[in-house]
Amino acid sequence: MSITVKIGDAAHAPSVTLELDIRKSMNGDLMIFDHGDIDIILSASKNKVYAFPKETITDLVYGAQNRLFAFLRKKGLVIPESIQGGAFYGSMEAMMESAYSDKLNTSKMTLINVSRFIEDERPYFESTEAIISVSDDELIHPDKEDSTELGEVPQAVEKGSIRKGWVRDPYSLYYLYTI
Repeated sequence: MSITVKIGDAAHAPSVTLELDIRKSMNGDLMIFDHGDIDIILSASKNKVYAFPKETITDLVYGAQNRLFAFLRKKGLVIPESIQGGAFYGSMEAMMESAYSDKLNTSKMTLINVSRFIEDERPYFESTEAIISVSDDELIHPDKEDSTELGEVPQAVEKGSIRKGWVRDPYSLYYLYTI
């Protein structure tokens, strides 16, 4: 969905068009779903930015949240000491800076910079999705050299790494019990 953001007064307002997968919640918060690992919420009423994990919480999610808030911190849009873990498990939040002028809107500036962050991150999470889909495809449909048909594996008396008669325990060496 395309949205138009106007910064400043109505007479001299430059307009910026953003292409984002964005929705407005019942309380007026903007929910952005474009990122591959996290969902980003901009709450103008609470003056906060939230980052929630999409589905599973991994190191990739924390890394994306950390990069988002570092990006916003470097742009001067969030208060650095307010970046913290959120009330929801795996979420992060930060307070937005207050604008020094009545002509500027911090929420709109943050929305524009979140869009820039997502565009910077897009090659990263698209390549990650491509790698995951290729590895899944290799497991589901292996090549001829990486698979064997039923009955092709030769028979042998002993196979594998666990030998019969050897007992392993964590507090001593391997013992051979004769049976």
